[in-house]
Amino acid sequence: MELIKRGAEAKIYRAKWMGKEVVIKRRVRKGYRIKELDEEIRRRRTKEEAFLMAETRRAGVSVPIIYYIDTVKMEIVMEYIGGKRIKDFIDDENEETQKKICRMIGESVAKMHSHGIIHGDLTTSNMILADKLYFIDFGLGMKSFENEARGVDMHLLMEAFNAAHRNEKLFKWVFEAYGENFDEADEVKRKIDEIIKRGRYMRRVS
Repeated sequence: MELIKRGAEAKIYRAKWMGKEVVIKRRVRKGYRIKELDEEIRRRRTKEEAFLMAETRRAGVSVPIIYYIDTVKMEIVMEYIGGKRIKDFIDDENEETQKKICRMIGESVAKMHSHGIIHGDLTTSNMILADKLYFIDFGLGMKSFENEARGVDMHLLMEAFNAAHRNEKLFKWVFEAYGENFDEADEVKRKIDEIIKRGRYMRRVS
C-alpha cells in the first residue's frame, strides 16, 4: 500500500484490492484515549462515515463506491477516483469553466442538505472532478436537518474559497446554484451571516 495522506484522524492509502485500484481509509489509534474507548470511537466513526457516504449516493451525489468495511482494522476500502481535486486546478480555468464547476458544487450540496446530510469538511480539497463531480472524506459529517448545521457547512466552504482561491465570485456562483435547488437556502444564508457576526464578536472579545 502507498500512503498518500496522513491526517489527524486517519491514514489514506492507495492500494490494489480484489484486482481493483482502491483507496483505504484507516482510522488511527489515539494514544491518549483508553484502549477500549478508542476502539469504540473509531469503530463508530468508521460505520457512520460509510453510512453517510451511502446516504449521499442515494441522494444523487457522487461519492466513491464502498467495497468493504473492516471494523477490526477500522478501515473503509473504497473506489479510487482518478480525477483532479478542485483545489488543484480551478484557479487555472477561465471564468466560464469556473462558473460551471461552482454550479455543480452548489447543486450537489443542495441535494445533500435537502436529505439531511452535512459533509462537515466542505472544502475544494474534498471534491474531485473526473467523469463527474465526486465528494470525498465524510469523516466529520453527520445527519441533521438543522439550518444551523447547514450554515456551518456552507460557511466553511465560503471560507475555503476565500482562503485558497483567487476569484471572489466562486462562492457566489456556488450559492446561486444552491439557492436554485434548495428551498431553505435563504434561511441558510441568514445562518451564515450570523456565524460571520459571531466570529467578529469573538475576535473583538479576545
